[in-house]
Amino acid sequence: MRDATLALEYEFRFARLEEYRARVWVELCNSFFQRFIPKDGTILDLGCGWGEFINAIQAGKKYGMDLNPESPKHMISEVTFIHQDCSTRWPLEDGSLDVVFTSNFFEHLPSKDCLLATIKEANRCLKRGGLLICMGPNIKYVGDAYWDFSDHYLPLTEASMEEFLRLADFAN
Repeated sequence: MRDATLALEYEFRFARLEEYRARVWVELCNSFFQRFIPKDGTILDLGCGWGEFINAIQAGKKYGMDLNPESPKHMISEVTFIHQDCSTRWPLEDGSLDVVFTSNFFEHLPSKDCLLATIKEANRCLKRGGLLICMGPNIKYVGDAYWDFSDHYLPLTEASMEEFLRLADFAN
């Protein structure tokens, strides 16, 4: 049942803007994010949604992880899709990723325990010196608009994210 609801949520939010979102992510990747991603590196897009970022970025090996079973229909063939709960052990080797990228995802996790477990998995899978790039709304600055989506569960700020990263043993 959850898979069907998730697929419907994505359809409501993204379908009418799919082409526009893809163009925006191409521009963001070309003008900003690509400098952090080795073109021959390995990257995971965590909570990849319909794959706008992972489709646009250049990398040697690309993974997308999401609970939505419809996600692969929107991804290019070079992306390996991982359909699973991100707070459980990822099917990737220790130190196998150069970058874990996530955008507007952590606030959707159902609990702080899930967030911490997810960040620990990212840390386990990253190579020494690898990057976790995470973006998302900061409840301190967006206020009540944070709750405009039915699946926002975790109120996060830069301070709470710093704590989670420290608890997951990320270096400064």
